[in-house]
Amino acid sequence: MTQSAANPPRVHQVSVSADEAGQRIDNFLARYLKGVPKRHIYRILRRGEVRVNSGRIPACYKVCAGDTVRIPPVRLPAQAAPSLTGGKDRYLSPVVLFEDSRCLVINKPAGMAVHGGSGLSFGVIEALRAGRPDTEYLELAHRLDRETSGCLLLARRRSFLRAFHALQRDGRVLKRYLALVAGRWQGEACTVDAPLRKNRLRGGERVVCVDTGGKPAVSVFTPLARYPDATLVEVELLTGRTHQIRVHATHSGHPLAGDEKYGDRAFNRSMRDRGLRRMFLHARRLSFPDPADDGVIDVTAPLDPALQAVLDHLESS
Repeated sequence: MTQSAANPPRVHQVSVSADEAGQRIDNFLARYLKGVPKRHIYRILRRGEVRVNSGRIPACYKVCAGDTVRIPPVRLPAQAAPSLTGGKDRYLSPVVLFEDSRCLVINKPAGMAVHGGSGLSFGVIEALRAGRPDTEYLELAHRLDRETSGCLLLARRRSFLRAFHALQRDGRVLKRYLALVAGRWQGEACTVDAPLRKNRLRGGERVVCVDTGGKPAVSVFTPLARYPDATLVEVELLTGRTHQIRVHATHSGHPLAGDEKYGDRAFNRSMRDRGLRRMFLHARRLSFPDPADDGVIDVTAPLDPALQAVLDHLESS
């Protein structure tokens, strides 16, 4: 547990419940060490300060019901809970799109990672845990790129997380995005079926490329509005690979506006002149069967006003 100078540090012994079973130990610890960056959690794991049933375990260990986890005290400088929106007066509630006792969906802002790491002290999950200290369970149900805004689902119960992952495996989760791409997209809906493989460049930078030896990846691009040198498209993901939309868009000859990794520099400069200050990719809709009944959870995230302003500029030019 995190400790202030006024509270002497102490070790905690936590018993793993049946609902918590199956989690990686780092995610399990994140629930109890609220606000502690993942890099600190990995550090105490490497040092062997965390024990399960009195023995050392690796970061990939998955806890089992009945396990006893030794959680050491962690000292961190006192700091305010991080904000999702960046403003001092606006914390977590303005970005919540849907919430019940089992899950919540937020409109993730662009520029914020879903979790800490790679030099970041916190992300969305750390901010939510810090801002909701009484929430017993909170885990990411899926991921969004750091520069992508829109619908992000988090589980408030382990049982819901398992059920959602089963729905994903069965292809029953609908994910639709808005993207602005270069050029005038010809024709109507187009299915891009191109396998993707992750590579790592020198220095650790991760890139994804189309490769026949990669994992299957399928995206459906549907034009919504055509402009002189750009097209607004809706993208439905039939698989969920890293950087899938960005790589498939470039593979199709229509790279995303503002994409510094896979995009077109000249097109990006043109879009900056029209007010675009980020990558134009927004997770607009998330829909899936409610695991608890015969209903459907269907959430739509409004487009960032800054992105809408870019579309208005294109419309009027």
